[in-house]
Amino acid sequence: MGKGRLEAFSDGVLAIIITIMVLEMRPPEGASLDALRPLLTTLLSYVLSFIYVGIYWNNHHHLLQACRKVTGSVLWANLHLLFWLSLLPFATHWMDDYNNQPLPTALYGCILLAAAVAYWILQRRIVAADGRNSQLQHALGGDWKGKLSPVLYITGIGLSFVQAHLAQVMYALVALLWLIPDRRIERELGQSGE
Repeated sequence: MGKGRLEAFSDGVLAIIITIMVLEMRPPEGASLDALRPLLTTLLSYVLSFIYVGIYWNNHHHLLQACRKVTGSVLWANLHLLFWLSLLPFATHWMDDYNNQPLPTALYGCILLAAAVAYWILQRRIVAADGRNSQLQHALGGDWKGKLSPVLYITGIGLSFVQAHLAQVMYALVALLWLIPDRRIERELGQSGE
């Protein structure tokens, strides 16, 4: 199978995830700025999750640019990633409804952690399909952000049971870390003339 079909399917799923998240938001009970104040946590939760979906979409695009061969294990690893990302609307809504409670905030962090692990597995499956000397393997290098992120997610999950808002700040810090696009794959592809 060509990677175009995998990209199109993944893009469609990510678009649906964003659509579901925005449809969960309800308009304010009035037409004033004061009516918006109670929706601040809703907006912040949505923005954080939207940024995460955007980060995954951006990095997924670069990841598939470096992919040369789509195997069955790459397809399943991709579905695994999409599964965890598809839970973001549920977790976002629950964390918004109970934004100072530990369990919804911890679940949000667990889903972020699971998505990070699933992304790592997808990277490994692509490298295995393309061979050890693949461009992706070379581009990934040390991957300090990929190694630091799970540590920060686990810290955030633990903080959820101490102070939920501190955990949410931790999740936002990870998003900020990844907001600057990962240029390793672009550089590798540029060096090879692709």
